[in-house]
Amino acid sequence: MDDDRRAHVGPADFSHSSGIRQDLSFLVKSRKRRDTYKLAPFIVVALVAVLTADVLLLVQFQDRPAGVRAEPEKTLMAQQRPEPLRPQQQPPATVQPVAPLNKLHKPNLFVLSRKPFTREQLEKVAKVRGVRALELADAASVTLDGKRVQTLAVDPSTFRAFTPKVTAASDALWQNVAAGDVAVSFVLGNDGGLSLHRRVAGPAGSLRIGAYATTGFGAVDAVVSKDVGRTLGLPHDNALIVSAPKANSAVLRDRVLAKLPKGTQAVMVNPVLPPPQKVKQNWPAGSFMTGEQLTAALKAAVSKLGRPYVWGAEGPDTFDCSGLVQWAYAQAGVRMPRVTHQQWVTGPQVSLSQAQPGDLLFWRNDPTNPAYISHVAIYWGDGKMLHAPRTGDVVKIVPVSRRNLAGVVRVSPVAASRVR
Repeated sequence: MDDDRRAHVGPADFSHSSGIRQDLSFLVKSRKRRDTYKLAPFIVVALVAVLTADVLLLVQFQDRPAGVRAEPEKTLMAQQRPEPLRPQQQPPATVQPVAPLNKLHKPNLFVLSRKPFTREQLEKVAKVRGVRALELADAASVTLDGKRVQTLAVDPSTFRAFTPKVTAASDALWQNVAAGDVAVSFVLGNDGGLSLHRRVAGPAGSLRIGAYATTGFGAVDAVVSKDVGRTLGLPHDNALIVSAPKANSAVLRDRVLAKLPKGTQAVMVNPVLPPPQKVKQNWPAGSFMTGEQLTAALKAAVSKLGRPYVWGAEGPDTFDCSGLVQWAYAQAGVRMPRVTHQQWVTGPQVSLSQAQPGDLLFWRNDPTNPAYISHVAIYWGDGKMLHAPRTGDVVKIVPVSRRNLAGVVRVSPVAASRVR
């Protein structure tokens, strides 16, 4: 490879410009295991557990690298960069080629530290039973296009291995990120109005939207290279991804946190847990919102008709889809979680034919991750719904759309208050 950092693997190569090598495979390869894994990076700033896998939307490109297969009608691939970076982004003089895809990894645990991880801490985590892959990344909240966006700065060469195969195989997408593009989530891109190939204002100049990159981690909405992360002022090496595909994730989390300083936080992703006992959920009388609460929530929601959609807004004058739900139900004394995939588990599912005013409707509109809950609306009755659609639109009442409808949830205030 052209990158000397990857030519030799060993303790002598542990340090580089950020203080700790990105490739941490030597920390675990000497341990006795049935399989040998290479370690790769990824990170999340959100502390909200999302059980869906990382998926990126790739925007169709004309010159697909040899060996990369894609069906344009199903998979939008990354377009080759048509323009150079602007000076204020201060990229490296020569963009190193992104390393070829090797072995895919599934993330199981994301860890966020107040200070950069040290070599000693990484060695301790690497020795935890079941750990197969470790890698560092940088994480912080960044203002893009006037929006506060949870952003990850990663090494595209290794981070790609934590995405699904079709995404990981797109050399064009990762080379674009390495060259200075930002990949944003499908929700931020589609609903938030950050169209592909557009340049948006950032803390250190403009950034080009090179792809939609839905990570599946709730609040994570942008991915950049570590070089770009430095220009944005992201902290260094403050986040860590752990892959332990055969370990109980709950036990793993406790063991990892025990090796790290107080204040370190961790969240399970794609958790590996013992199968739960099958117990029928009992929803006795009094589990759901009262008539007075439903009336209060519906009155609150309808009072915001005509208010503009703003991505990430929680009211009282602007809203996104889940922000409207959270605000309206709060007026009825119901504590709702903030984002759609959390609101999806605030009560039992009912059929659309049994939907009642005040129930919540959910959709899976994200083509990059068909299992991801990406939109929510309030059922109004008579086949209509009240929702905040997307950027450029306003809160409105419209007929219920059945396309990509995931289901209907009847809100239980008790269940809603327990969702984290």
